[in-house]
Amino acid sequence: MGEEGAYARFCATVDAAAAVAGLSDPSLLVRIKRPERVHEVSIPLVRDDGRHEMLTGYRVQHSSARGPYKGGIRYHPNVSLDEVKALAGWMSIKTAVVNIPMGGGKGGITVDPHVLSPRELESLTRAYTERIWRAIGPLVDIPAPDVNTDSRIMDWLADEYGRQSGLADPAVVTGKTVEHGGSLGRDKATARGGFDVLEAALNAAHEDLRGKRVAIQGFGNAGANAALLLQEAGAIIVAASDSTASLVASEGLPVDDLIAYKSRGSHFCDWTTFERKRADSPLFEQVDILVPAALEGQITAENAERVTARWIVELANGPTTPDADDVLARRGVHLLPDILANAGGVVVSYFEWVQDLHSERWLLEEVEARLAVVMRRAYDAVTTLAADKGVSMRLAAYAVALQRIATAIGEAEVAPRRSVSTMIL
Repeated sequence: MGEEGAYARFCATVDAAAAVAGLSDPSLLVRIKRPERVHEVSIPLVRDDGRHEMLTGYRVQHSSARGPYKGGIRYHPNVSLDEVKALAGWMSIKTAVVNIPMGGGKGGITVDPHVLSPRELESLTRAYTERIWRAIGPLVDIPAPDVNTDSRIMDWLADEYGRQSGLADPAVVTGKTVEHGGSLGRDKATARGGFDVLEAALNAAHEDLRGKRVAIQGFGNAGANAALLLQEAGAIIVAASDSTASLVASEGLPVDDLIAYKSRGSHFCDWTTFERKRADSPLFEQVDILVPAALEGQITAENAERVTARWIVELANGPTTPDADDVLARRGVHLLPDILANAGGVVVSYFEWVQDLHSERWLLEEVEARLAVVMRRAYDAVTTLAADKGVSMRLAAYAVALQRIATAIGEAEVAPRRSVSTMIL
């Protein structure tokens, strides 16, 4: 991620976008940037061999100006307070860009979950929940899955919250299995939201997806589902990577086979049928569309000149540094920023929360149709401001969000605290 931390990059982008948004009050900007609450917890874990370990976990509650805190929980060795603060800030921006009545939060544990047994993983999740349950709740802070967490882990979190609080409420967390109150469509929501934004952008440019060559960095939930959706639309996936290696095939990779392979816990470094390269090679393949769907800080000022794609759809959080943004803009690359392009996950998380609160169950077609409306409205708002102000899509997305957050802060100062909204979009 370079010498500058993720939270510093978040603050720098807020400062740059503030002028575009017409916000000049320094105290307001400080309030927008700084998290409202930061929780750091020590989590005991007894390993299967009897060893005792103490791990560190976080829950950062960044902004509740527009509604309850909302944001995922990640398990990764590189999780740090700086990273979680940045991710929580990005969630505040993201929920405001897509105009759902929620704020931003984020959580994480500094751990490599791949070395944990299923029992250890459940024990860790329940111990973490025991440490933070008083800080979360269906109308306060609603966690969700993120890197290396999934619906099974969210089920454990919801169950442990019920045990600790005495309140068995599925609305405390989203991204659960459907059997435990999850929403249909949540598993593909991040990818589908990015697909909706890309399709809108290509239509505006009088292009379509058929025949477009695509490289995808990161083959977790978002990357794999993006590959599937893009292939179904006629695009050709010529490169895809996991954390161990990338697979490259000029005639196109068999996406269904890759998904099945990864579902068995296998790694691309062990696949011998296709050409294997470094895990970062999708960034530099000769393609029309690049989908960064891995971790932060992948495209930097040092390597941005090597990116050949004309379109970039950021499904990861913060994959491009500000200096790299400048290089890509100079080269005429069309960048659809994370703060807009990967917001589909939080939109359908919001839909799940609404369904749980009202004891409803929506059909998959209804979820996807509502998601498309929200994402295209957000795309229209961002592109309109970008054109009016002559700025990048990233700055425009931040500016739209900052205007909405500032308005909510102003309203809260002159009026009683409003009740939690569950408007249907």
